[in-house]
Amino acid sequence: MKWPGSLLASLNCDGRLGAALLACLAVLVALACGGPQLTELLRYERAGLEQGEWWRLVSGHWVHLGPAHLLPDAAGLVLLWALYARELRPGSWLLVLACATAAIDAGLWWGESAIQWYVGISGLLHGAWAAGSAAVALKGGRAGWVMLASLAAKLAVEHYSGTRFFTSGFPVVSVAHVYGALGALVAVAALALLRKPL
Repeated sequence: MKWPGSLLASLNCDGRLGAALLACLAVLVALACGGPQLTELLRYERAGLEQGEWWRLVSGHWVHLGPAHLLPDAAGLVLLWALYARELRPGSWLLVLACATAAIDAGLWWGESAIQWYVGISGLLHGAWAAGSAAVALKGGRAGWVMLASLAAKLAVEHYSGTRFFTSGFPVVSVAHVYGALGALVAVAALALLRKPL
């Protein structure tokens, strides 16, 4: 084994995949460095959307409340990347993330009118977890089914336990995790039904 190339390859962090992961992390850090004013400008915000500020439908998923909010999400991104980056083609990943984003936005807008604003990539990460696990399962991997069951259990605990989860002093919008996972599963199901290569 060659060090560190073989390790990076085993973690899906080599070549173009490694550059893409670094680019994602750089965007997250750069937006976090913009401070609270930039976060407020870019977050998903019902009042802003009513004023036609449509960029919030995308940007809100990439800004965070601060380092204590960003670090667990960044760690989750790296972990999911290591597990699943090669399970779908780049175009399929873009479809998955687009569907997860749309599902979260639609779910918050029409289903969760009490939520006035939202930030963070965790909803998209749950979408990536769902899509990667589904891809492994569709390819015959039992681990995919185990990971899907783990995700379903996590979402059920978050959604039905009544427990309030907090990050940086603010409650986690766990319903966004559900919408993100559902949107991603719709994307993978569509690819499978159309017999498109994952």
